[in-house]
Amino acid sequence: MFLFIIIFIVSFGIQWILKSKFNKYSQTALLSNLSGREVAEMMLRDNGIFDVKVFSVEGQLTDHYDPSNKTVNLSHEVYHGRNAAAVAVAAHECGHAVQHSVAYSWLSFRSAMVPMLSFTSRFMSIILMAGIFLMQTTLIPLGIGVALFALTTLFSFITLPVEFDASARGLKYISSKGIVTAAEYDLSKDALWWAAMTYVVAALSSLATLLYYASILLGGRSRD
Repeated sequence: MFLFIIIFIVSFGIQWILKSKFNKYSQTALLSNLSGREVAEMMLRDNGIFDVKVFSVEGQLTDHYDPSNKTVNLSHEVYHGRNAAAVAVAAHECGHAVQHSVAYSWLSFRSAMVPMLSFTSRFMSIILMAGIFLMQTTLIPLGIGVALFALTTLFSFITLPVEFDASARGLKYISSKGIVTAAEYDLSKDALWWAAMTYVVAALSSLATLLYYASILLGGRSRD
């Protein structure tokens, strides 16, 4: 329980820092005066990607690339923003589009898991709870639940190289094209680093939860 409290506090702290960094870096206009939308469209075009559209979506930090309909979806602040944070996030999301176009192995692996995870997420919690309730009778449901949760944990860790690679692609692009100055690049890199940390904490949280349920399962077996 103590571990989960620590992870929750760290996760909350990183989310707070990320939002603070984004808000802070959004106050300084880029010397190039390019918006997130403009950078996204440039990066797609320069990578020979012409079938991906860039849209503005509601919410804060809701930016994402959707491979199913080939769209880069940018929050209002990123779509219209002309600052280091906005262009960094826009380039990061386009980094995913580039990964998709070149069949980046980790993204392909992650995408292949999505249908399975969509099914798993519907029943995993119910199976785990039923498994704990039925422990005195049988450990099979709990074993199935732990196996399903292991898949979600694997998915969380596979997401990490995908996110870090997208950031590397995005940062390389905005730097090589002179979209950001050296000082602005440092701000962009910092913003993406904190965004990446949210995925790291999510993966560690999933692993901690998996170990918790696995310990219950192993404890049940030891009593048999």
